[in-house]
Amino acid sequence: MNIQNSPQVAVIGAGPAGSYTALQLAKHGIKTMVFEEHKQIGLPSHCAGHISIQSLKTLGLYPLESIVENTFCAANFYSPQGTKFTLRLNCPVTVALNRTQLDQHLAKQAQNAGAEFILNSQVQAIHIQKGTITGLKVKTNNNTHTINTPIVVDAEGISSRLLRQTGLTPLKASGLVYAIETDVDNIENIEEHAVEVYFGKSYAPGFYGWIIPKPDGTAKVGLATNQGHPRNYLKRLMTKHPIASKQLSKAKILNTNYHAISLGGPIPQACSNGFLAVGDCASQVKPTTGGGIIFSLTAAKEAADVTNQALIRGNVSVETLMTYQKRCNKLFSFDVKTMLQLRHFIDSLSDEKLDEMLRVCQKLGVDKALRNVTEIDFQGKMLLSVATKPAMIAALAYFGLLYLHHS
Repeated sequence: MNIQNSPQVAVIGAGPAGSYTALQLAKHGIKTMVFEEHKQIGLPSHCAGHISIQSLKTLGLYPLESIVENTFCAANFYSPQGTKFTLRLNCPVTVALNRTQLDQHLAKQAQNAGAEFILNSQVQAIHIQKGTITGLKVKTNNNTHTINTPIVVDAEGISSRLLRQTGLTPLKASGLVYAIETDVDNIENIEEHAVEVYFGKSYAPGFYGWIIPKPDGTAKVGLATNQGHPRNYLKRLMTKHPIASKQLSKAKILNTNYHAISLGGPIPQACSNGFLAVGDCASQVKPTTGGGIIFSLTAAKEAADVTNQALIRGNVSVETLMTYQKRCNKLFSFDVKTMLQLRHFIDSLSDEKLDEMLRVCQKLGVDKALRNVTEIDFQGKMLLSVATKPAMIAALAYFGLLYLHHS
C-alpha cells in the first residue's frame, strides 16, 4: 500500500460505518483509502454488539456464524423495585456479535473488494480551499502526509473533531450519555437466550443497564448515564438492585471500556462540498437503545451510492451530495422522531412510575401484542404495525396520559 497514492475517496475510520462505506465504494470500482488511527481494527471495542437479525439480513450481512456469540428471542425488563415485564418473541430476533470480529470482518470484505486500509494513521486535518475539500493531512508512523482527494467520508466516531472543521453543526452535547461496558463471568439465574434490561434513575439515569449473556456463562454487562460516573452506577446495580445483585453476586469483571452514546437524533446536515458524515459523528443512532450499527450501515450504503453518482457526474458539490441527506431523512426521520418521544417519555418518569408502567404492560398483555415482531430497529414503523391491537391501544392510551401528566 502506498500512502502517496491519491484515492478518489478517503474514508476516515475503520469501524462498521467506515468499512461498510469502503466496501460499497469499492464495489462501484472507486479507488478508496481508509485511514484508521488504531494499530488494529476493532480495538478498543465500543459497544455490546446487540443487533437485529432482520436488519442484518436486509443489509446482506447474515448469517455471521463465527461472529455470533448468542441469539435472543426474549427480553426481561426490570423496574428499580424489581418488577419484571417479559417480552418473549416467536423466533430469535436479535444476536450478540463479537464487535471486534465484526469490525474486522467488514474491513476484510472491503479489502477483498479493493479498498486500501492504512492503520495507525491519524487524520489531523481536512484541507479545504474556497469551501471545497482538497485532501487530508495524515500522520502515520511519525510522518505527516498530504493526501489529495475530492471526497472525504467521515466515519471518525462520536468525537466529531474533523466534522467541526467543515462548519457543519455537530451532534448535541445535551444528548450524550456515558456508558461503561464490561465482560464478566460467573453470572447466575440468567436465561441463556434472554437479554436483561434495568430501568430507573436509581441505577442508570437517562438510559438503562443490561446483561447480555453468552452460552459459556459469561456475559456483557453495562449501563449508560447522563449524570455522574457510570462506574459508580454499575457498582450500585451489581450490589444493590433487587434482581441484578443476585444475578451478579459472584460475577468478576474481566475487562472494562468506556464510551459516549449520542441519543439526540441525527445532525441537521451530514454533507457539504466533497464531504459526507456517516455513523456516530452524524449521530445516526437510535435514541431509545443507543444502537448505531444498523443505522450507520444503512446510511453508509446510501453515502457510497450518492458518492458514486457524484464522481460519475464530476460534481461533488453540496447540491449534488444533498441527495444523501434527503435519503437519510426519508429512511430515518419518522422513526427517530418516534424514538425521541419515547426517550423523553421514559426519562420523565420517576422510578415509582416506571414500576407502575411495567405492571400495567404485564396486566394488559402487551407482550402478546408484540410476540410476532421481527423489526426492532425502525421502532416508529414497528409501533404502527401493532398499534391497532387491543392491548396496544390500551397501553398507548395509558402511556399518553402518563406522558401528558409528566411533560
